Amino acid sequence: MKTRITKLLGIRYPIIQGGMQWVGRAELASAVSNAGGLGVLTSLTQPTPEALASEIRRCREMTDKPFGVNLTILPSASPPPYEAYLDAAIDSGVKILETAGNNPKAFIEKAKAAGVKIIHKCTSVRHALSAERNGVDAISIDGFECAGHPGEDDVGGLVLFATAAEQVKIPLISSGGIANGRGLAAALMLGAEGVNMGTRFCATQEAPIHPNIKDALLAAGERDTQLIFRTLRNTGRVLKNAIADEVVGLERRPGGCEFKDIQPLVAGARGRAALESGNVDHGLVWASQVVGLIHDIPTCAELIERMVSECRAALASGCRVFDA
Repeated sequence: MKTRITKLLGIRYPIIQGGMQWVGRAELASAVSNAGGLGVLTSLTQPTPEALASEIRRCREMTDKPFGVNLTILPSASPPPYEAYLDAAIDSGVKILETAGNNPKAFIEKAKAAGVKIIHKCTSVRHALSAERNGVDAISIDGFECAGHPGEDDVGGLVLFATAAEQVKIPLISSGGIANGRGLAAALMLGAEGVNMGTRFCATQEAPIHPNIKDALLAAGERDTQLIFRTLRNTGRVLKNAIADEVVGLERRPGGCEFKDIQPLVAGARGRAALESGNVDHGLVWASQVVGLIHDIPTCAELIERMVSECRAALASGCRVFDA
């Protein structure tokens, strides 16, 4: 299954694991890469750049296949040392970088000089075109169905992927709402050359989160996610649980709320504790509407091979027309 994405990244199948906070660790990234996709370590899951370098070494001990590192750049009054994390990845010999959040222009030149391929993840065509002009090698574009932050345009993948494919010239990756071979086939037919999956890879054997969280994803339907931070213009999609309901309730009260009012509920450390303890209602569990398409908890290899088989069958069957 060859596309410009498989050629660019040196992988067998055009399937990429999302760079998920607390989840993008060596166990999952190596399993995805060993299965023929691209595993991705999440920089800011690690407390320091030195810890990231150690995690890269650990991942390299678990796979001899390509894997990438995600660096999400967010506005903050006290930002982490983003460039030091980038340096740790470059110095460790990582050749694939997934950027997200703010414009990565400041880091592109340094990464390119080290021979690093850059995938920039964004939520709109205008941002994709900006990143393309700034020299990234590929675009990963998130539809409204995605987990995490889908932006404020509320454009679903069916339209967003096709619109982006019409305008973006570099390789395009569809992200958000992909869980199976039909989704992969649809993305390819819409003009993408690969897919990015986060929530679906959380529901695999190798994902380093508690089985209770995986079971919650398995039990959820497509209506079981919640949009939070809407009133703060920083929309996020999470699994419905007690914390998400409380956050939405605070946002909907007369006069709304400020971030400081909900910060204790949505703190990253609290979400991490939920993923590790299995207490689904303890913190935010970021999840896509794709939970409605999750029906088992396979290994990464089983999932990817099944997706590729389903995709080939869907593409081979073409458009079926049934008589009334």
